[in-house]
Amino acid sequence: MKLLETYHTFYFVGIGGIGMSALARYFKASGKKVSGYDKTNTKLTQQLMSEGIDIVFEDLIDEQITTLQKDNTLVIYTPAIKKLGILDYFNEHGFEILKRAKVLGLITENTDCIAVAGTHGKTTTSTLVSHLCKEADLPFSCFLGGISENFKSNFLYNGSEYSVVEADEYDRSFLNLSPDWAVITSTDADHLDIYGDKSHIEEGFRQFAALVPEDKKLFVRKGIEIGRDHQTYAVNEKADYYSDNLRMDHDKIYFDFHTPGESVKDFVWEIPGIHNVENATVALAILHNLGVDFDTLKKAIASFKGIKRRYTKHIYKNGKIYIDDYAHHPTEINAVVGSIKTFYPDKKLLVAFQPHLFSRTRDFADGFAESLSNADELILLDIYPARELQENFEGITSTWLLEKVTLDKKEGSTLTEAFEKIKEKDFDILLTVGAGNIDTLYDPICEWLSLKDK
Repeated sequence: MKLLETYHTFYFVGIGGIGMSALARYFKASGKKVSGYDKTNTKLTQQLMSEGIDIVFEDLIDEQITTLQKDNTLVIYTPAIKKLGILDYFNEHGFEILKRAKVLGLITENTDCIAVAGTHGKTTTSTLVSHLCKEADLPFSCFLGGISENFKSNFLYNGSEYSVVEADEYDRSFLNLSPDWAVITSTDADHLDIYGDKSHIEEGFRQFAALVPEDKKLFVRKGIEIGRDHQTYAVNEKADYYSDNLRMDHDKIYFDFHTPGESVKDFVWEIPGIHNVENATVALAILHNLGVDFDTLKKAIASFKGIKRRYTKHIYKNGKIYIDDYAHHPTEINAVVGSIKTFYPDKKLLVAFQPHLFSRTRDFADGFAESLSNADELILLDIYPARELQENFEGITSTWLLEKVTLDKKEGSTLTEAFEKIKEKDFDILLTVGAGNIDTLYDPICEWLSLKDK
């Protein structure tokens, strides 16, 4: 394959994906011609088009495609795309075609790559590491799995000495990376359609860990067995790097941070949940090892605004609170609901949840039922299929999952009906949660709650 720099045109099949769009922005920022296809027109694709990237939403071989030259065009696709006429065309006409993860790996080969892996926490951690790098003015670029509230993007270029990437375990994509520094936040079972069982996903993370050179640093959440030398991190228990003395004052969390050689008191930030203090702990450990002073890190932590759809919170004058979150695994839902119950123990919580994938719903049904039963009332939306076909998962439906939930106040809903049902409910806090297209409810809900607040 030619060097990436020698291509002047890049075509993305599935450009609207969060990881794909970061790459598209990278090549656009590098002065390349970028275009692509996606099946759905979303806020993200609209933003890409406003940045000068041409996107089509029909699987048609049009002039945009037939005028591309195979000698100077690289086609990049996501493994979530299984069968597509556009992809067939590129194959039949001899274009160079690479998976997203392979291209990301090639980009990071010539940098000091900081790769953040884990079935939970990798987006928050990688975004926070990127924010700290930006505030410390380190020469870095980042490729994130969420939209930073500080950058208003999933990509930022501030130099090329370091790269910060979210190391995605889906389809074993993270094994394409060349990490110099790495984090493993968690190795819970997920993506069992790829790995089969928990032992194989754990083996995948051990293979990822083995990619880190012995003279560099690997940071692993204490308690995870990874099969090689590493630094541990934790909250409220001693580790190589740990945080403790957590205090809450209104919506702020205060904590003390400990390295193997020193302790620093009174870090403060506004991102709720002990799991997020864990993410902050390892981000601080990395930046400390990169030589950034603690005064800079304290200011940077305090200015971190989080990630869109990661506990995005609005508080209204009438006392209503609306929270939107991307959680799509029982562990993640427990973390979000647990944080809400900690901050607001006496408020009535209405949850609207959209399961993501038939396979994940099947594999973790009991866990979903248990985590959702911690709400006061539940609206359970239809399963968002993404890359899967319902006929391959007979009997796996939201109705089936809803029967396992132990709440008295619970009901099913389509996405179309959900907003009207929400408006009929009595609640103090509304949580919309899920990784599918439940985010389309966000703007209507915000507008409705704002009008009610006047």
